[in-house]
Amino acid sequence: MTLIKSISGIRGTIGGKPNEGLTPTDIVKFTAAYGTWIKNRSNSEEVRIVIGRDARISGEMVEQLVVGTLRGLGIDVLNLGYSTTPTVEVAVSNENANGGIILTASHNPAQWNALKLLNEKGEFISGSDGKEVLEIGDNADFEFAPVDKIGKYSVDEKYIDKHIQAVLDLPLVDVEAIKKAKFNVAVDAVNSTGGLAIPKLLKALGVEEVIELYCEPTGHFPHSPEPLPENLTEISSTVKKQNADLGIVVDPDVDRLALVCEDGDMFGEEYTLVAAADYVLANTPGNTVSNLSSTRALRDVTEKHGRQYAASAVGEVNVVEKMKETNAVIGGEGNGGVIYPELHYGRDALVGVALILSHLAKSGKSLSSLRSDYPNYHISKNKIELSPEIDVDKILASMQKRYANYDINTIDGVKIDFEDQWVHLRKSNTEPIIRIYTESGSTSTANNLAEKVMSDIREIIKQ
Repeated sequence: MTLIKSISGIRGTIGGKPNEGLTPTDIVKFTAAYGTWIKNRSNSEEVRIVIGRDARISGEMVEQLVVGTLRGLGIDVLNLGYSTTPTVEVAVSNENANGGIILTASHNPAQWNALKLLNEKGEFISGSDGKEVLEIGDNADFEFAPVDKIGKYSVDEKYIDKHIQAVLDLPLVDVEAIKKAKFNVAVDAVNSTGGLAIPKLLKALGVEEVIELYCEPTGHFPHSPEPLPENLTEISSTVKKQNADLGIVVDPDVDRLALVCEDGDMFGEEYTLVAAADYVLANTPGNTVSNLSSTRALRDVTEKHGRQYAASAVGEVNVVEKMKETNAVIGGEGNGGVIYPELHYGRDALVGVALILSHLAKSGKSLSSLRSDYPNYHISKNKIELSPEIDVDKILASMQKRYANYDINTIDGVKIDFEDQWVHLRKSNTEPIIRIYTESGSTSTANNLAEKVMSDIREIIKQ
């Protein structure tokens, strides 16, 4: 059993003993902590929180516990039922709610679930806010309401439709161009709530034919739910057999978007944001942001449009903060997460789909042809495990000194930018591990760079 208490939320495997897995006791404890934190920062006696969940099989149980706990604190609850992470984010803002909780473990397997915590803007809570929530939970510093102050409860199961309409209303979403393109699109929604949202969005956009693969929200994932190439062999085959123009893949809570080209090849999760940004920048002046571990291609495309790119620390909350700081018109993460602030500050696969289909329709290109327009980089992801007594910070400082002649960024670990490749070293907050991300012009050179860096680290350890 696993329970991970982090500043962005609580996640773990269902069952086991309290404080060892995500048990009902832990769910109530941290929901109460979050609800208390929300009440403490509210100037009104009436407090309302929006909740929604993905389709995983533990979702109904977790939902009941969360609703009961919030109402027990005297907080009104608006339950969206089956929803997506970006839909809940949109709803918090639209409803002027005090916060939101998304019940989803994102791309984790079926035995996992989690509480993702939002502030009153519908954005993930900050590191300092998350620390406060954890302290309230650990100290059991909460008080429940008397019977005449129990929170009210309401349900709105149509918010995905409202989210879709908000996407359709965006100026850069060209429904007429998409209709004229007569697209044939395959969708793999891994039997979660993307199966409710993505086909409906595609039909509203005027896509001529939608081929649905695993779009029933049963919560029984047919394959690993993370949208990585090794998990997408079936949709790749379906795209080719059905002569589809492209394939669309989302994770269980629909904040990550991966694409499959018409020939069955992967477009590349890193390039989802690149393509969306290319389209937005061609029509909107502004800057872009991604995290330090995302592809350099976004920087290249941004500079091609005469705009400025900035990198943030890893984590959606850090990307959003940097986007606001630099007035970015689009940003996100290289895991297929598109953040388009014209609608809201959150990774949103629905927005990503609409922008990329508009881009394809107006360019008249195939998806593989569009991919060939962008610089061809390859990322290698590795890690080196260390014994607990080793000082990871000292190793990172030594690596910074060793490569002092190159462009170095230390806002999140150590990133070393070479002329045509980069390496990003990050320490784990929970294990004695250094994660090593490298990017270069080919898989082999990216792997070779990773091996060189790991050799450097082993040499430093021996000193």
